[in-house]
Amino acid sequence: MPTWQPSADHAALLARAQMFSAIRDFFAERNVLEVHVPLLASHTVTDPDVESIAVPGYGFLQTSPEYYLKRLLAHGLPGCYQLAPAFRHDEQGRLHNPEFYLLEWYQLGYDAKRLMSEVAALCDLILGPAEYQQVQYAQLVPDLNAPRDELDLAFALACESLKPGRFFIVDYPAEQAALARLNPQDPSVADRFELVVDGVELANGYYELTDPDEHRRRFEQDNQIRKARGLEPRQLDETFLAALHAGLPDCAGVALGVDRLLMHKLGAKSLDAVITFRPG
Repeated sequence: MPTWQPSADHAALLARAQMFSAIRDFFAERNVLEVHVPLLASHTVTDPDVESIAVPGYGFLQTSPEYYLKRLLAHGLPGCYQLAPAFRHDEQGRLHNPEFYLLEWYQLGYDAKRLMSEVAALCDLILGPAEYQQVQYAQLVPDLNAPRDELDLAFALACESLKPGRFFIVDYPAEQAALARLNPQDPSVADRFELVVDGVELANGYYELTDPDEHRRRFEQDNQIRKARGLEPRQLDETFLAALHAGLPDCAGVALGVDRLLMHKLGAKSLDAVITFRPG
């Protein structure tokens, strides 16, 4: 007989509720507005490393609220955040679940460095204070000329080795800028960062790209990569691109996996200890 009980115990569920409350207080003190945007939309990301869950007749469950939050910023909203589920296809394991809770926020007038300080402040609030070290991507993956799949594997293994401790990975190669702008002093690297805590990737942030034409170029390049990998190309989100043409203000944004954050707080080894149920 299948088990019907939740995988997390009562203490973990209480800790989860308390953490969510602390996160909301953290942003209220900074006058960052909580918003809620659709979890189901007609379009999805082109990123070849992220596969969306299709809902026939409706579109896709969203892998993050990024496009919608940026549309709000383009409309004139100040700094904002969402704390809500996100979805990714075929992700299952100790640190993965198809549905997971994502905290994503944007701050106007911030660059990547300033946002890293705010990410550290939030983590210190939840996990307790600690020192943070910066590591360049090239220090973790010396052979930047290797094929992309080899680079991704080498980077993942290198991140797992960064323990114990809290590390910001910086200076990503320009080819892995995603939607971050390139560093004006050194365009071979992107203004992008990743937070790794005790060998687990927790957060991914950008000094946000604002040029709509460069967005389109990167989206089209993503689709070329998807085709080369035998994946279905994605239709470009023209509504999002229209918002960029209207004007995305200077900002930085970051997405943080709160289920993993709670795992660290409780010293848990698997997401099962901090979520109510797995699918099924």
